[in-house]
Amino acid sequence: MLRFKSLGSGSSGNATVVQARSDARLTHLLIDCGLGIRQLDARLARAGMLAEQIDAIFITHEHADHIGCARQLALRERIPIWMSHGTFTAIGQPDFDGLLRIACDAVEIELGGLQVRPFTVPHDAREPLQLTCGDGAQRLGVATDMGHATSHVLEHLAGCATVLLECNHDPQLLATSSYPPFLKRRVGGAYGHLANSAAAAIAQALLPRGLRQVVAAHLSEQNNRPELAREALAAALGCEAADIHVADAGTGCGWLSA
Repeated sequence: MLRFKSLGSGSSGNATVVQARSDARLTHLLIDCGLGIRQLDARLARAGMLAEQIDAIFITHEHADHIGCARQLALRERIPIWMSHGTFTAIGQPDFDGLLRIACDAVEIELGGLQVRPFTVPHDAREPLQLTCGDGAQRLGVATDMGHATSHVLEHLAGCATVLLECNHDPQLLATSSYPPFLKRRVGGAYGHLANSAAAAIAQALLPRGLRQVVAAHLSEQNNRPELAREALAAALGCEAADIHVADAGTGCGWLSA
């Protein structure tokens, strides 16, 4: 059994728990940790978990809304923490007291009942990685914080039944927003964030390759609306807008099967 829950998704902080059950044992992976430690503890509690249940942490890249309290949590609970060498360098190579593990593109990581496969993405970070998580029966893809989908990205997401997929902005809302011009160019650029239409194109490309569920994630509070993301993804998947889950900044989403 493979299931997941976003604890929060957006520029104010990102964190997702993935749970796999194998031989009556549960494995929990925390993907990103972009919250304060008290907030993280509170959101884990609302999810029915304690921080001590986390078996590993995976950090996708060094931006503050993803790294957050990761080092504090890892040291407090003695949790191994995975990230790319580029991410480790970008955060200043802090001392993780032996808990650091280096993740590499396309090199599988075995974590109890989870098989984790990182893959590189185009984003304005030092060495960003997104990932897929599998339990031998189902696979979940996590694909946020990237400016566009390369063939490498699509190949890694192929076969995932569910994808937690970035729907960061609506181009028209971004163009008319109060963001300064340089930030609009960054967000909408090839190494920025996915527009709803780009996310929908990814979903459509993955549909014949096993995709059955998409959860919209990392929506901009100023430059997007949940209903716009839902409409774009529903059109791509041929379903109703109400069938599309959205992970928001404050509560994430409920537990979902992958």
